[in-house]
Amino acid sequence: MISLDLEHRFVSAASTRLHVVQAGPADGKPVMLLHGFPDFWIGWRQQIQALASAGYRVIVPDQRGYNTSDKPKGIREYTLPKLLGDVAGLADALGYERLHLVGHDWGGIVGWAAGAKMSHRVDKLVILNAPHPEALFPHALRSPTQFLRSSYAGFFQFPLFPEIILSARRSAVLVQALERTSRQNAFTNEDMADYRRAWEQQGSLTAMLNWYRALRFRPIMKERIATPTLVLWGMQDQALEFGLAQRSLAFCDNGYLETFDRATHWVHREETAAVNASLVSFLGG
Repeated sequence: MISLDLEHRFVSAASTRLHVVQAGPADGKPVMLLHGFPDFWIGWRQQIQALASAGYRVIVPDQRGYNTSDKPKGIREYTLPKLLGDVAGLADALGYERLHLVGHDWGGIVGWAAGAKMSHRVDKLVILNAPHPEALFPHALRSPTQFLRSSYAGFFQFPLFPEIILSARRSAVLVQALERTSRQNAFTNEDMADYRRAWEQQGSLTAMLNWYRALRFRPIMKERIATPTLVLWGMQDQALEFGLAQRSLAFCDNGYLETFDRATHWVHREETAAVNASLVSFLGG
């Protein structure tokens, strides 16, 4: 695969200034890739390459609170309507009325919200190991194992203490979490150095945690999702049970599921070739 140049710039999306990476032909069909916690744009490196090589214009923001993007103060600045506003604002700033949207983890939750609340702007939706919000809470209440798996989100609700724990010894707990929840070598030493630099940006950890703290203000999303939707799911995910994928698909009128038996939560890093092939096939079909 030919190496492609990555274009880095800052874009004002509504009231938020986002660091954005772009690649691929300027006249290509736009595809926006949304990362999750505690990731930032580099989590999509292999997908950027594949999609740009396939002729897509690839747009990868560091979402609000992450890396060098703006970190507005206050928990309510990280509610789903604010996060959706960033997606719409970024598309507007770049001149796109419609686009494909791909999201992993929290980026996938934003993707589900986009499918429910702004389907008129999303041509196709791909979700990687992320539950629809209206599927997550009922499932967790019915599944003791999922409730336990989600307990870290409860810890994140405390003020200040999570930041102290996560920042200690150059974010050693976060590094260990990535290593523990992924297959061996999914993250390189160079990756971890990049992540540490991103997490050490002033105000980053509080902003990242505020995504979880804002969950109590989440809107109800009972809308059917008419946008063609592909769910890619690593079956060895330690945080999210497979039942969440099935419950989430129930919100889709035109939904498809592809599973990866050996992959964890980090399916796009571990099954890169298969995930990229699925993305190119689905988005181009």
